[in-house]
Amino acid sequence: MAKANHDHNQLFKLRHTAEHVLTMAMRRLYGADQVIMAMGPATDDGFYFDFDSPADFKISETDFPKIEAEMQRIIDQDLPVVRQEISLASARAMFASNLYKQEWLDEIEEKGEPASVYWLGQPDQVDQPDQADSFVDLCSGPHANSTGVIKAFKLLSIAGAYWHGDEKNKMLTRIYGTAFSSPAELDKYLTNLAEAKKRDHRKLGRELDLFNFSDLVGPGLPLWSPKGTILRNLLDDFVWQLRSEKGYQKVEIPHITKKDLYQVSGHWDKFGDELFRMTTKEGHEFVIKPMNCPHHTQIYARRQFSYREMPQRYATTTMVYRDEQTGELNGLSRVRAITQDDSHVFCRPNQVTDEVNAVWDVVESFYKVFDFELRPRLSLHDSSEPEKYLGGEERWLAAEEQLRELVQARGIEAIEAVGEAAFYGPKLDFMAYDSLGREWQVATIQLDFNMPERFDLFCINEQGEQERVAMIHVAVMGSIERFLSILIEHYGGAFPVWLSPVQVKILPITDNHLKYAQQVKVQLINQGIRVEIDDRSERLPAKIRDAQLEKVPYMLVVGDKEMESKQVNVRQRDGSQETVGVDSFLESLLQQVTNKN
Repeated sequence: MAKANHDHNQLFKLRHTAEHVLTMAMRRLYGADQVIMAMGPATDDGFYFDFDSPADFKISETDFPKIEAEMQRIIDQDLPVVRQEISLASARAMFASNLYKQEWLDEIEEKGEPASVYWLGQPDQVDQPDQADSFVDLCSGPHANSTGVIKAFKLLSIAGAYWHGDEKNKMLTRIYGTAFSSPAELDKYLTNLAEAKKRDHRKLGRELDLFNFSDLVGPGLPLWSPKGTILRNLLDDFVWQLRSEKGYQKVEIPHITKKDLYQVSGHWDKFGDELFRMTTKEGHEFVIKPMNCPHHTQIYARRQFSYREMPQRYATTTMVYRDEQTGELNGLSRVRAITQDDSHVFCRPNQVTDEVNAVWDVVESFYKVFDFELRPRLSLHDSSEPEKYLGGEERWLAAEEQLRELVQARGIEAIEAVGEAAFYGPKLDFMAYDSLGREWQVATIQLDFNMPERFDLFCINEQGEQERVAMIHVAVMGSIERFLSILIEHYGGAFPVWLSPVQVKILPITDNHLKYAQQVKVQLINQGIRVEIDDRSERLPAKIRDAQLEKVPYMLVVGDKEMESKQVNVRQRDGSQETVGVDSFLESLLQQVTNKN
């Protein structure tokens, strides 16, 4: 794990340096008056650079070869990368004409942090930052030691991006790229990127008729077709099956609430600007719920519970709504209407370990079916920024240690991420790797001692006294929309048979075979199989091709021979085929559906 973290840190430094190389190349080619630097960080996949420019300056991907050639010249120069701390006054003078840098300097001054710049090439005088053989940018780092460390890079795309992601700000130009320490790593990444484009869930969602977006409904509000709805329901039913085995009970809650609920929970002060609000005819202020946990506290608070009745486990699958910025919406990955498979456990403090272990078993059972490799991440609070969290430091450290000990008891090594906790408690986030090796954050288990305190939730213990309860927040899929975006791309739309909206497509060769096709269909439907007949007046090769494009797991061709022998010719997506009896095929199919394989 330590070596992996080291490699990741080195790659981050290399990519951050590549972004500065891109910026230097752009300014060499087009001049500082055309390329006004805004910001450009490294990312998990590469880097990007945002710049402003005069209205008559345009750039496109056709310019990438020229820019890449200039970047390569800078890399070949093997320029040193030098960090320099300077005074705020010097930094303001150095970037006097750049309003974006001045804004960053305002933030640096407000935080009381030192100002630092990074040079490519030897540092020049601070009043001469734009020399041909050197380049400087306001940056906190880190970076590689020299530009020559970059052994392979590629510019990928260009897009518009609002400053700070706020559509009220100016639209900037963003160039995306990536960099690696070897050409082989870059080639592998580009191959996976090409495959990812083929598997883009937005593209496959249209092609497989799973979901769509309507301009009349609005961005970030997906509409689910019958086939897409089958997918959602199958996944939700599977999660509920696993939860019900652990003693969870279903509850239902409204989609709106008085703002008072969120004032007590702390969400109003923390996320008030992200909430959809409404005012009644009588002038009462209501909120469309962005989460479910405060509602569930009020189900628990409806009456007094004895210790003998603990834990109380509530589950609901319902939509929440968040006022996301239009520019940040992205297919199903980021939406405004979010369906959560949400559950909350109210338990005694000495029951926390058993309850977390039980739901951890649920998470493992669920993701095992999809062949996802899971890695837990312990998401902790950042003690240097106490204003971000509810509750005192002592309570946070105790809750985090309880989760840490629980992870260790399972014999699993979890990465620790400071600053990734929810504002009310630490959590276990589960990271999954899909078929292309991409990492996703999926399920989450959150431990919360703050909300029970704020809502005064308790049970009556053995001594007849009020005992404060703990609250555990659990989401197995998290957002069904986001999880489906991951799953569609993981399978490339070719879902396993238990999950496929259409499991079998019957292909009669001619109209003379339609009656037999209908008989086979009825036999399959009676056993719960999802089946369609392609009764179009098309030749068989066209029917087979279309079924393959729809990624149907099984195609049953029926003609004279099959009709006479009461059999079906079974074709699979991979092209293999065999002729078997209907009962034999059905028995095999039902076994696959039951075993989810």
